[in-house]
This record gives sequence, C-alpha cells and structure tokens, in this order.
Amino acid sequence: MKAFDIALNDLTRSFRSAFAIIFMFAIPLLVTGMFYLMFGNIAESDGFNLPRTKISIANMDAGGPKFQVNPKNIPGGRKAETMGDLIVSILESDEMADLIEISFVADPQAARAAVDSQQSQVAIIIPTDFSEQFADIEEGKAVIEFYQDPTLTIGPAIMKSIMNRFLQGMSGVKIAVDVFTDEADASQYMLTGQVVEQYLDLSLALSDDPEGELLDVRAPSGDQPSAAEESQNAMLGIVGPIMAGMMIFYAFFTGASTAQSILKEEEERTLPRLFTTPTPQATILTGKFLSVFLTVCMQVLVLLIAARLIFKIQWGDFLSVALAAAGIILSASSFGIFVNSFVKNTKQAGVLFGGVLTVTGMLGMISIFGMGSPGAARLGDTVSLLVPQGWAIRGLMQSMNGEPVGTVLVTALAMLVWSAAFFIVGVLRFNRRYV
Repeated sequence: MKAFDIALNDLTRSFRSAFAIIFMFAIPLLVTGMFYLMFGNIAESDGFNLPRTKISIANMDAGGPKFQVNPKNIPGGRKAETMGDLIVSILESDEMADLIEISFVADPQAARAAVDSQQSQVAIIIPTDFSEQFADIEEGKAVIEFYQDPTLTIGPAIMKSIMNRFLQGMSGVKIAVDVFTDEADASQYMLTGQVVEQYLDLSLALSDDPEGELLDVRAPSGDQPSAAEESQNAMLGIVGPIMAGMMIFYAFFTGASTAQSILKEEEERTLPRLFTTPTPQATILTGKFLSVFLTVCMQVLVLLIAARLIFKIQWGDFLSVALAAAGIILSASSFGIFVNSFVKNTKQAGVLFGGVLTVTGMLGMISIFGMGSPGAARLGDTVSLLVPQGWAIRGLMQSMNGEPVGTVLVTALAMLVWSAAFFIVGVLRFNRRYV
C-alpha cells in the first residue's frame, strides 16, 4: 500500500509540471495537427495533381478460343478478339487518358528496355498464350508481367491497382466458365467467349460510366463513400501513422524523464532520507518504478482518446488496441528505468537521453518514414525491430490496419520480452546501487 502512496505522490507531482504536460500531450498532438491541417488543405483543394504514368505495352497475345464481344461493351466501341485486346482497349479508354500515357512496343525486351532507359515508368507484357491459358480451366494460369521503375512509387502503384481490379474481375469470369463447363459438359473453349460477354454485359453495358464502373475500387453500390469521405480516409492514412509515431516517440521520453526523478531525489538527498524511514527500501523503489508505469499509462491513454476525438483516427478493435497500448506502456516505462540505471546523475542523464532516445526513436519510426516506397518500407520494417520503439510502432500499426488479434498478440509478446529484460536489468542495478 505504501508503494502505491509513493507512486501516486510522484504521479501528482509530475502532472503539476506545465512543462511535463506540454511535453507529454501538447507536442505530439500539435505535430500531428500540423500534418492534419496540411493534408486537409490539400484535400480541400481537389487533392494531389498527379502526372500521367507512362507505360509501354507489349501485347503478344496470339489468341485462343474465339469470342466476339459487343463493341458497345468496350470503351470507345472497339473490337476485341483476344483477352490481350480487351485489356488494351480498357487501358486506351478516355477515362484512363487522364492517368496514363500509352506507347506500344514490338516485344517484351523493348518494353523492359523502355523502363530501364526511363522512357516509361511501367511495362505491361501480355504473353502469347494469355488467352489460351485463361480458357484452360483445369491447368491454365493467365499471367501478365508487370515491370516497373524501382525508384518510383505513385505512378506504378496506380497502374498496379488498375490491373489488379481488371484481373480480379476476370478471375470471376474464369470461375464462371469452370462452373458452366461442369454443368453443361460442353467445350470450355466455346463457353469462354460467352461468359466474358456476359461479364461485360453486367459490369459495363448497364452503366452510364462503363470505364469508371470497371475501374472503381470503392465499396459496393449503396455503401460508396463520398468524395469528401475518400479524401478524409486518404488523409487519415497519412496522419494516423504520424500520430502513432509521435505518441510512441514521446512515451519513451516520458518513461526516461519520469524514472530520472530517482536520480534527482538522490541528488537532492530526499531519497536517502526516505531510506532511513521504517518503509523498506524495496517498497520505496517499487513505488518509484510504479510511478513511471502509471505516468506513461496516463499519457498513452489520453493521446489515444484525444487523437480519436480530434483527428478521427481509427486505432482498430478494442482488444488489438489494448494489446498494442499495453506493449507501449511496458516497453517505454521499463526502458526508462533501464537507461537511468546506467547514469550517475541528472547531468549525464540529460546528455544520454538526448542521444539514445532520439536515435532509437528515429530508428523505430523508419517504417513510417518509408511508407511511400515499398522497398524502403520493407527495409524499415526490418531495421526498426532492432529497437523497442520499432516493435511498439509495429503493434499499433497492425491494430490500425485491422490485422488479426493473434498477429498483434505476437508483437505484444515480443514487447513484453523487451520490457522484462529492461526491467530486470534496471531493478538489479538500482538495488545494488542503494544497498
């Protein structure tokens, strides 16, 4: 009970400091608020102005089963006698003209060379047996080669999204062909064209905007968000990770600065006087350590709630958020105790914290800084796990991305291992110091 009294006393003293309040709550929210306002202004001014993506197409499809698709179902009223022709017709539509600039090449080598020489950003290579493989229900595997400039992200990502949308629809056609073949016991090559025609009838012909209908990646009709909602979701996709990074970055500073109160009280001679009282030394140190956990706990909970109310950030389902938050609190608090156990006074602590916490915090946030680049993101996900902040960010991002609770639990357990190691080392060193 005395340990709790000591912890509550230290907690009260911490929250009486205006500097501590600003450092724990105001700065993370203000930094996130600046990004929120910046991206909010971009969204209100009709979003980003994206340059057209230059793509080179090598349509080598030699055809397969014959099918005649009604030209009214294809953008521009074109004819398509192969699956490759159908894809090219979609990409050449008027709506796509605002997004992509197409050039045709004679073979796959020329398409890749155009990307390598930076004449194009993306190469789409349709193989010679694409239609034939598509129609082969039992063993066929229709594949399109997507070749991109590795230094670019936005343009290739848009193109990949478009192609994924189209191929997902065609996958449904292939399943339908398989079903019809089984039921009718007819030649699959005869049925392929018919089912493709039916697919286009349903997905394109009945729409006033056939290109938009085919390329639309939003929710099903009736649940589609408005343009404002889409801008808001895109903005939160950027602001959410920034808020997560700021919260974790400053939570570790709070853990270290709160644990530093032990050194400060030692210098002010209040801690030695406490040790002379009837209260056991272990109880006093337990109270001091408990105050660190409670302070970080208050900070994380307030920031989670404030960010949800102010910026509408969706942290995920309750259990996932609880696991991620617990991992942040334990790792930040124990890391603060661990670091303070290695310094002799507050002067050393100030210099050490400025270096160690800044470096480890930046390493932990690499995965957030590299979100715009797939290669950098993969590297960042690996490098960030060298420090506890990286695990904390991973857990919270998993929760925000809606990953299974089991996945978040594994990350939380990893943070628990970090926390246990830091706490045990820190406690042992402090106990030896004051014995």
